[in-house]
Amino acid sequence: MCTALLALCACEKKATKFEYTVDKFYDLEILRYDVPGFDSLSLQQKQLVYYLSEAALQGRDILFDQNGRYNLRIRRALEALYAQRDKVQCTAEEWNAFERYLKRVWFSNGIHHHYSKDKFLPDFSQEWFVAACQKAGVTYDEAILPVMFDPDVMPKGTTAENGVDLVANSAGNYYGEGVTQAEAEAWYAAHKDNSPEPKWIGLNSQLVKNANGEIEERVYKVGGLYGEALEKVVYWLRKAYNVAENDEQRLAISKMIEFNETGDLKTFNEYCIAWVRDLNSRVDYVNGFTETYADPLGITGTWESMVNFKDLEATKRTQLISANAQWFEDNSPTAKQYKKEEVKGVSAKVITAAILAGDCYPSTPIGINLPNANWIRKEYGSKSVTIDNLTHAYSEAAKGNGFNEEFMIDDEIRAIYNNYGGVCGDLHTDLHECVGHGSGKLLPGVSKDALKEHASTIEEARADLFGLYYLADHKLVELGLLPNDEAFKAGYYQQLMNGAMTQLVRIEPGKNIEEAHMRNRQLIANWVLANVNKEKPEVEIILRDSNHYLQVNDYQGVRRLFGELLAEIQRITSEGDYAAAKTMVETYAVKVNQDLHKEVLARYKKLNLAPYKGFVNPVYTVVTDKNGQIADVKIDFSEGYVEQHLRYSRDYSNLPDVN
Repeated sequence: MCTALLALCACEKKATKFEYTVDKFYDLEILRYDVPGFDSLSLQQKQLVYYLSEAALQGRDILFDQNGRYNLRIRRALEALYAQRDKVQCTAEEWNAFERYLKRVWFSNGIHHHYSKDKFLPDFSQEWFVAACQKAGVTYDEAILPVMFDPDVMPKGTTAENGVDLVANSAGNYYGEGVTQAEAEAWYAAHKDNSPEPKWIGLNSQLVKNANGEIEERVYKVGGLYGEALEKVVYWLRKAYNVAENDEQRLAISKMIEFNETGDLKTFNEYCIAWVRDLNSRVDYVNGFTETYADPLGITGTWESMVNFKDLEATKRTQLISANAQWFEDNSPTAKQYKKEEVKGVSAKVITAAILAGDCYPSTPIGINLPNANWIRKEYGSKSVTIDNLTHAYSEAAKGNGFNEEFMIDDEIRAIYNNYGGVCGDLHTDLHECVGHGSGKLLPGVSKDALKEHASTIEEARADLFGLYYLADHKLVELGLLPNDEAFKAGYYQQLMNGAMTQLVRIEPGKNIEEAHMRNRQLIANWVLANVNKEKPEVEIILRDSNHYLQVNDYQGVRRLFGELLAEIQRITSEGDYAAAKTMVETYAVKVNQDLHKEVLARYKKLNLAPYKGFVNPVYTVVTDKNGQIADVKIDFSEGYVEQHLRYSRDYSNLPDVN
């Protein structure tokens, strides 16, 4: 009986083991994330999570359409064909190629790679697709065929290529057909808000040409562009309002509802202020048109949403950083005239993600700092978050994959990384989000969009460098955030190795770097490598046994270089020095060493790893009592990648094919 009982306990323990890996195809791996602490939330908080999650998912079609005007037509044709597999009568190899392409479209919310923005082509022919649709009785708009199969049609989702019309050469649906970069920039310049509390002109609209050839806005709002989806978002936000935790949260939700209904950008400012002032709610959210990376001009926000709740224990770490935000600002290596005299309201916390949606799904950030308007950050502060359960999922899924053994130079640095890599990674994210983005100031008269297409790269470099500079400061040991003065080396080595070498696994052979975060990381690494002491380099890339490795000879010397670069990047930002930003980015951030790239790709291929990760969401289900009232909200992690996207397309498909 004892043996049987032990066996039963072992089986129960094995059955409850959380499985992080879900699927893998092309360069993508699908994971699931746990949501620890959800069951400990109150019923009201669980309801709030559920309603906000529904509001998040209702906007799914918006991002597909923003990423390209043909994406909804393509996705729906593919899904219709998928549903008729029995009628297609093809080989397993042909069907697998079709299924991989559909999975990829889901992952990227369209037909352009979520990171590189290059169009990916199917592994099946146009002839096969047409014949398969005929057999299955699937109808589609023939206009999608060249968009899917011709490599020269809409080849880039968002281009940052120097010397071309960024609007005309980007497939993103932020501008109507025929609108040029010069026309868009002229319109934005003519409508610029120069008031002390400026509205973010263009954040929630598409610029198009009317019948007279004049530029005008189509505003994202109920009754306007994307109104069918936003009406559903508002429906669920109203339910969330009714179970909000406090008056501050109710005010923020009401302003978001009003903004979705009117599209008024003054209301959006009021929402941002109310949202950033809501510091006491356990449950929080991002919902709406937020980041501007996908717009080639960096103006219009993409739809994104994330529902989360505070990790009370881990938040102590970020609160400690925030409490010392003024010290970090005052001791920054940047020039005094570029520093904030008073750092206001940097609200930092560690969160547990409960649902990911829009531009946060399936691929997601691990840290967020909002709002993006500099004047709101200056006057009212910002919220900075680190998403702990997602970084944990990445870490668990990566255990024992051989990456560090292949690319780190020796056992000594691998031991340092194994001991301190996790804490340094989390801490660098905290510093990046909590104090990096909130640091520094623009000089009077400098516009937030002065750096134009290079603004995102420069801003991410600024926040990264702020974090890197302080990662090696003894202040972090004093605060108890790092265990000793040697731990930071793990973070320095990983950041430089990634920026100079290993992130190249995400780039196709022969390509340059266009994504802002990747440009930022290469800019930092390449600038440091180019500015070392030539006689006694602080850091270098060396050749050993036919492979290249990063070797750090002087970690404090590297910190000095980080500080010098941070000072210059802050100057560029504060002065709005577009020419210097352009030179900095084009010199260090864009071009790829093709020989090193080939080597890194070959070494990485041996490991059989996917360089990009994304997630499936948990499923929330309400439990009602005999009176029809919600008695509980249950969470389930068993839904697969394909099943989830088919369900989302069935339950949250709110927009027509053409918008």
